[in-house]
This record gives sequence, structure tokens and C-alpha cells, in this order.
Amino acid sequence: MAAKTTPDAVKQIHYLAAALKAPRITEAAQRLADQARDADWTHEDYLAAVLEREVSARNASGAEMRIRSAGFPARKTLEDFDFDAQPAVRNQVGSLASGAFLTEARNIVLLGPPGTGKTHLATALGVTAARHGHRVLFATATDWITRLTDAHRLGRLPQELAKLRRYGLIIVDEVGYLPFEQDAANLFFQLVSSRYEHASLVLTSNLPFSGWAGVFGDQAVAAAMIDRIVHHADVLTLKGASYRLRGRGIDSLPSIRTQNQAD
Repeated sequence: MAAKTTPDAVKQIHYLAAALKAPRITEAAQRLADQARDADWTHEDYLAAVLEREVSARNASGAEMRIRSAGFPARKTLEDFDFDAQPAVRNQVGSLASGAFLTEARNIVLLGPPGTGKTHLATALGVTAARHGHRVLFATATDWITRLTDAHRLGRLPQELAKLRRYGLIIVDEVGYLPFEQDAANLFFQLVSSRYEHASLVLTSNLPFSGWAGVFGDQAVAAAMIDRIVHHADVLTLKGASYRLRGRGIDSLPSIRTQNQAD
């Protein structure tokens, strides 16, 4: 590989890279050519290095597209999370970061008072899933109900549920902040049932499971839903005061005190 690359070869690389819709190959080929000659790489080593750059760039581009399309309220990462404030979940979250729960169609439930980092962790796990190649959708429980209600009204609920099953991860934030009407609860139950043992859910809630009957308006519906969610699930409980209240002279929120007293 001692010979210099000829202008005709460069033009041919440009043409072939464009035909393959892989423009980064041109840049990588030119950048690595001198390095390959100086280090006396074999032809196979050089080709592998060029293709590796293309694959890495494509993976990064695809991950970025999946993250942008997921609907996250903000981009959060596990590295940004304050595990010193929630040390009890550090090991659990660390094991979930591998993404193995997605291939096993396991769910994650994050329970705890407002401001303890549930949405941050849900988002960060979603970002990690997107980087592992999975399609992700994020929305609040209320927004999911609106989406399912619209599909039901148009007579397209089965098609919508089938479409959502193609996403490796669906994140449902803020379960329990607002109660559901009976029809809405039934629609949410269908979403959970459609993904049972097929694809993963991440749910966040400020309520313990014992309080979900009040959210869904029916003990039987809540019990059946919880049964399907937790059958294959990791349940993480976050504790403490809201990070939003730090340094403001407020120890807790009324809803947190009420919940703790009830528990």
C-alpha cells in the first residue's frame, strides 16, 4: 500500500460512496489512506477501518434521530442524575442501563414523591434505549389517553395499538397526577395489555400501587393493570424531598406528607 492514491481513484471513491449513500466513506478513506500507508496496513485492515467509521457515524446519526423523535420534554442522561440523593436505586439503575430489560420485554416502574427524579430517570433510560437502537416514545399519562381517545373515536384503536407495539419502549410519565374517567382507564388498560410480554413500558407515579384504584376509578381494572405491569418488571422506589425545594426553606409538599401519613 506504498503507492499514493491517484486522482481517478479518488473520483471513483466519491462516486461509489454517493451511490451507496454513504458520504462519510469518502472522508474516512482520504483521512485513513496516509495512516494506512505509514503503518503498512493490509488492504483488509484499511477497508475495515473505513467501514467502521461509516457504521459508527450511522449509528450515532440514527441514535440522534431516535432521541429527537421520542418526544422527551428535555434531554436527560444517567450521568447527570444525582445518585447521592437517591443511593438506594444506584445499583438497580446501573443494571438497567445495559438495556437488557428491553430484549426481555420487561417493564420499569418508578415510584416516589414529586421532585425525586422519576422523570429524569425515565427520560435517561429512554435516551439510553435509543442509543442501543430501540425506538422510543415519551408522553404523560394524560397525553397517552388523549392519543388513544382520538384513535378510538376515529375507529382506529387496533391500528394505533399495533403501531405502538413496534416501539421497543413506551414511557408513561405522571400516572396518578390526574384521575381517569372510566373510558380513559379502559383505553389505558388496552395499551398495557397490548404490550404485555411483547414490549417494554416505563411508568412513573407519585402514588404507591395501593393508590392506583383511585386513579383508574375501579379496583378490578387497577388490579388487572398492575398485575400485567409488574409481572415482568423492576420497581424502583425513590424517596425524600423534592429537589426543586432545596435551599428554599420548605421541607416537604402537602401531597407528600399526606401520602406518608396514609402509608
